[in-house]
Amino acid sequence: MPTIEFPLTRDHVELNQLLKLVGLCDSGGMGKTIVASGAVTVDGVVELRKTCKIRAGQAVRIGDVEIRVA
Repeated sequence: MPTIEFPLTRDHVELNQLLKLVGLCDSGGMGKTIVASGAVTVDGVVELRKTCKIRAGQAVRIGDVEIRVA
């Protein structure tokens, strides 16, 4: 499984924006669609809130890709 390390430079990042920033989608709108489809988990739990605040120490997974937020 590919792992992407994302260095957080502020308090949090919104989930749909995180997907865009790491290159898993082309826009925040596309990120919202992916999250709404139920394809994304945060710390092992399906997350449907498109603008869920992701903080350092959390792990986001979509398909076989894991994003570790540091």
